[in-house]
Amino acid sequence: MQNITELLNALDSLVWGPPLLILLVGTGLFLTIRLGGLQIVHLPTALRLVFSPSSRHSSGKAGDVTPFAALCTALSATIGTGNIVGVATAIAAGGPGALFWMWIAAFFGMATKYAEALLAIKYRVIDANGQMAGGPMYYLERGLNNKFLARMFALFGIGVAFFGIGTFAQVNAIADAAKLTFDAPIWVTAAVLTTLVAFVTLGGIRSIAAVASRIVPLMAVLYITTSIAIILLHLSEIPAVISLIIDSAFNPSAAFGGVAGISVLMVMRNGIARGVFSNESGLGSAPIAAAAAQTDSCVRQGLIAMTGTFFDTIIVCTMTGIVLVLTGAWNTPGLAGAAMTNSAFAMGLGSDIGKYAVTIGLMFFAFTTIIGWNYYGERCTAYLFGVKAIMPYRFIYIALIACGAFLKLELIWVLADIVNGLMAVPNLIGLLGLSSVVIRETNEYFAKEAAEKATGAVLTEM
Repeated sequence: MQNITELLNALDSLVWGPPLLILLVGTGLFLTIRLGGLQIVHLPTALRLVFSPSSRHSSGKAGDVTPFAALCTALSATIGTGNIVGVATAIAAGGPGALFWMWIAAFFGMATKYAEALLAIKYRVIDANGQMAGGPMYYLERGLNNKFLARMFALFGIGVAFFGIGTFAQVNAIADAAKLTFDAPIWVTAAVLTTLVAFVTLGGIRSIAAVASRIVPLMAVLYITTSIAIILLHLSEIPAVISLIIDSAFNPSAAFGGVAGISVLMVMRNGIARGVFSNESGLGSAPIAAAAAQTDSCVRQGLIAMTGTFFDTIIVCTMTGIVLVLTGAWNTPGLAGAAMTNSAFAMGLGSDIGKYAVTIGLMFFAFTTIIGWNYYGERCTAYLFGVKAIMPYRFIYIALIACGAFLKLELIWVLADIVNGLMAVPNLIGLLGLSSVVIRETNEYFAKEAAEKATGAVLTEM
């Protein structure tokens, strides 16, 4: 087992070396420049679209679920252990500065997420079951005319669903948290979780979207409210915390008291890798959910999808990170993963209420991630093997859920990192290759919108 772990760590370092980090952040930077800082200029519009009544109700337009349900399905897969366990892991390994690099990755990742969703809508198709099918597999094949990259993405997507974000990392985190907080036997947690996952996922995208639309907003609000309560109780310390986060991003020794061996590259790697694990910008997963939205505008759904990275990392991960640094739990010997975040929230509130809030939040977040990634893997499976392979895929996925609780945490995170990185490569190549399509669609949409406003203004004056 030790040899396997060492081998996976070496492979992880290779996959998440400078080339992939540059490709991830560079793609987001490139799109940010070409789109004129769309994630800043049009964020208010994007948020307005998310919370508008039209995004929550069926419009009769092509698609399987409402735009809001599509976003919640994507958020169900992104807001999970990465926001609680992943942030703790990143900060424990790279110091508070890792949170800064999560912010940087998320900022540029918003442009990436926008482009992914736009292309997903533009190149989506209707499968043999009459459902919408879209995502990188389809814009790589139909837009870039590259079936090899499309198939590689689909293959890696199934790998991430089976062995990465979708199953093992989430199940292990739930089992660990339930054991730590409620002393629940691992086998009981595994059995209950497997039953619930089977009940939801066998119903397909509409069942998954219905559950996600209810759980994700509620749990996000509860988790953020608890975090804000802790911040308000320690408001005078926040400036020092922010200063430490920014300073240690470029000077790691500032956080580790001069201890050698922690480099800026290591801090960047931990922050960006965990950031991608959390918000999945550039990974190519969220556009699979976006493709199911009932919409006739690829730009509007792109804007809605872009907010997923904002909610996930800029808000939820920030809340976790600040509480970890504020309480000093990140640097407490013997604490790791969910136990570290549990301890931080308990110390922050001065009671066990914080511990229970984290555990319940983690369990629900991780559960929705499991059902969301079931759908992603299902779409990848259908692309490679046809819709007849969907049901066998679902049963394999459910079986893996039952096994995930019994694996070691370190091995799980390393394996998840590796398949994440492999999945991102073909998708990023596709985004760069189709960037001109993204720019053209965006410019045409906002030019038309500006013309309509100008016409409306003239008519009003008349």
